[in-house]
Amino acid sequence: MRKRDLLTPIGITLGFVMLMFGIISSGGTSGFASFLQIASILIVIGGLAAALLINFNLDQVKLTPVVMKEAFSKNEQSLSDLIGLFVRLSERARREGLLALENELEDVNDPFIRKGILLAVDGIEPDVINDIMSAEIIAMEERHQKGRAIIEKAGEYAPAWGMIGTLIGLVLMLNNLQDPSTLGPNMAVALLTTFYGTVLSNLVFIPMAGKLENKTDEEIFLKQIVIEGVIGVQSGQNPRILEEKLSAFLSNNHKLEKEEKSEEQGLVEETIHEA
Repeated sequence: MRKRDLLTPIGITLGFVMLMFGIISSGGTSGFASFLQIASILIVIGGLAAALLINFNLDQVKLTPVVMKEAFSKNEQSLSDLIGLFVRLSERARREGLLALENELEDVNDPFIRKGILLAVDGIEPDVINDIMSAEIIAMEERHQKGRAIIEKAGEYAPAWGMIGTLIGLVLMLNNLQDPSTLGPNMAVALLTTFYGTVLSNLVFIPMAGKLENKTDEEIFLKQIVIEGVIGVQSGQNPRILEEKLSAFLSNNHKLEKEEKSEEQGLVEETIHEA
């Protein structure tokens, strides 16, 4: 299940709020106005867009909004529920045979899990299942890497274009030293372009690329658990042994949560039995 990841917008908003607070607290609203420089914004945004268009092809550029949107969502798949699913599948497979697992697919929304179960039902050897599903993980990782590459490059280019704007401002300032009225505006362009580029890089692009990389690592981790679960079900492992094997992927906190759920479920079953 995919849900909105509120930490990304909260983090970006908090960063900009803190910057605005620092500016206003130092110079009031007039100080904030002095940090708005259209020329600097055009240099950074325009130069950044031009560099990305040169670096990437049109298909990659079109995917940028989709990739950035991924940083604002998260997968709420529970490890405990995933392990419980494979324990249930293992119990049914041992009781009714692998063909009976096709009926379980109606309740499974994850296409990767569905594919693994279908491979198991078709009687594919465990090694072949592992190879097929591992190849899909590798392909997914490469797709994700290519998708976030444009965000990573934007994080690299933004400060560079800020420095280019600084050089432009310094050249303009040095060419007009005889006119003191131009020194302030030209110096503002020189400094603010570096400011804009650095803020975009370190508050938006680089953290967003890091979030996307973490999401990919988490997805790979979950898919590795799925592969172990599918192979365990296909090879007819004892459900309790399979549960212990998959529980090795759980962190200590997840293990405690799983134990608490098991205790609660046991109490409920005991109460129902007594009633």
